[in-house]
Amino acid sequence: MKIRSIIIDDNKFIRSLLFDLLQEHHSEIEMVAMAGSGEEGIEMILQWKPELVFLDIEMPDMTGFEMLGRLESISFRTIFTTSYSQYAIKAFRFNALDYLLKPVKAEELAQAIKRFKVHPKQEDQAHITYALQNFKTENNEDQKLILYTQKGRLRLALKQIVKIEGDRNYSYIHLSDSTKELSSKTLGYFDEILSDKGFFRCHRSFLVNKYHVDSLNEKHEFLLKNSEVVPVSRRKKVAAIRWFDNQET
Repeated sequence: MKIRSIIIDDNKFIRSLLFDLLQEHHSEIEMVAMAGSGEEGIEMILQWKPELVFLDIEMPDMTGFEMLGRLESISFRTIFTTSYSQYAIKAFRFNALDYLLKPVKAEELAQAIKRFKVHPKQEDQAHITYALQNFKTENNEDQKLILYTQKGRLRLALKQIVKIEGDRNYSYIHLSDSTKELSSKTLGYFDEILSDKGFFRCHRSFLVNKYHVDSLNEKHEFLLKNSEVVPVSRRKKVAAIRWFDNQET
């Protein structure tokens, strides 16, 4: 059964490249339309009602997220495309969204199509909804992180996270209710996606959340509002002072 699909990208070369890769390797994907802008993309979505949309995140008239935000309902799945952008990739990872780097490579496209087929439709659509809610939320501490654990998928407001503790290839998420969740993501992963949201890696084993930091003592340890103490490594002392002072201003 064919999967109706649309490509929305302002770059004609990228549209052609993606179309050719899909035609050559994924005959189950039926490309019913292509659009070169967000406005045109909205028109094509309403006209063709696709099941899958390849969506450029940065277009001249609007971003991909802004385009999605203008739709009354989202009944399709989305695979974002982006030129390498640290900000965009952080946003995708924070919101658990699927994406492809441009120029799109055949093997990476194949993996994205595979994920599309395996992941439940409702789950992918929920991620888009959550992402749009995060983008509308001004305060970082109220944004919600999607976290996969042995218990399933969790959505945690950042203000619920006191600290994150790395343990080799795993991380423990310590929460404000004194519980903790185990994640298969490394501390480096969380450092990457949370460093611009009020979190600071003060030690090779710890990230702290500014929302829960009370003070920085003379021993250069962070004192948390729950009375816990988090160490600061020697090489991070200067950065920790600068970061803490910036949080206070």
